[in-house]
Amino acid sequence: MIDVVDAAVGSNDVLAIKEGLAGRLRLNRPKALHSLNRQMVRDMARALIEWRDDPDVRIILIDHAEGRGFCAGGDVVDISQSVEGHDAAARAFFFDEYRLNHLEYTYPKPGVAFMDGVTMGGGVGIACPCRYRVATERTILAMPETTIGIFPDVGGGRYLSRLRGRLAQFLALTGARLDGAECLKLRLATHYVRSDRLETAKERIMAQPFRVQAILDELSEEQVPEARISGNLERIDLYFASDRLEDIIDALDAGAAEGDEWAAKEAITIRAKSPMACKVSLKLLQESPYQLHFVDEMRMEYGIMVRLIHHPDFKEGVRALLIDKDNRPQWNPSNPASIGDRDVDAFFEPLPVEEQWRPFDF
Repeated sequence: MIDVVDAAVGSNDVLAIKEGLAGRLRLNRPKALHSLNRQMVRDMARALIEWRDDPDVRIILIDHAEGRGFCAGGDVVDISQSVEGHDAAARAFFFDEYRLNHLEYTYPKPGVAFMDGVTMGGGVGIACPCRYRVATERTILAMPETTIGIFPDVGGGRYLSRLRGRLAQFLALTGARLDGAECLKLRLATHYVRSDRLETAKERIMAQPFRVQAILDELSEEQVPEARISGNLERIDLYFASDRLEDIIDALDAGAAEGDEWAAKEAITIRAKSPMACKVSLKLLQESPYQLHFVDEMRMEYGIMVRLIHHPDFKEGVRALLIDKDNRPQWNPSNPASIGDRDVDAFFEPLPVEEQWRPFDF
């Protein structure tokens, strides 16, 4: 049963409209950088379900309606406060968000995401399932969850673990921000289009969705800026070779001792993250390639998240970064060496059957 259709009509935080031959999902929460709340993900899912068999909708376009940024992720302040009061609300958010991610991933019609501006966390989760992902000179893409004591979810394990070399481990642990050229280089984006050409691209796609590939090819930049991350790929593969957090930090420290300023900077960056979240993220990247289908990935990630949002690091990370903004989280435990394999493995235990995540049943 598709129970999302029972959701009350939300505010205008998402504009779901049919235009031309397209269904458009326009994020419209500019004061929060279009961060996602539960009603937004339910409204988006409901629209996709309504358009699924609509012959007048040939393609899905996802962008933001006004303001800067594409989507800064989930509204984690609201989520953390839900955990503190009644965890059912926090669970419900992730349950519905992952349903939306899975619906997009398995959707029978192509999607185009315009990642113009900040694209982080949940924003990556709604962009990456799309067949076409358009970056611009304003794109800033990252999965910075370890900064607030959680992990790269919304399918992040699947997307990151399929990148070349040890990029997944680097991006998950550091939360490094990628620009549009870097997204294209790493194939997180399929096209690089200047922001002043986006409206033209959208209008043409809505009129001729069967030419979407050609339209984006025609409007893409011939001379894309150099992908800065290319110069660090060898370093990333060297320093992030291990699946143990302590080994990675030791390798970076050794590089720093030999005068590698990049290694020194990244060591400082990782030490500022939640050790538990970092260790969970590294294990996720080992496990994700063995999840046969995206539904398996979502089920695993939901089980991890349900447990991790109750770990003290989540509330502490949100407090330090987003509420008090002192940027001085007190992680518990603070020493990675005190976290054993059993501690990490416990987050990956399946939930009881009645609590497990499940997709829409069509």
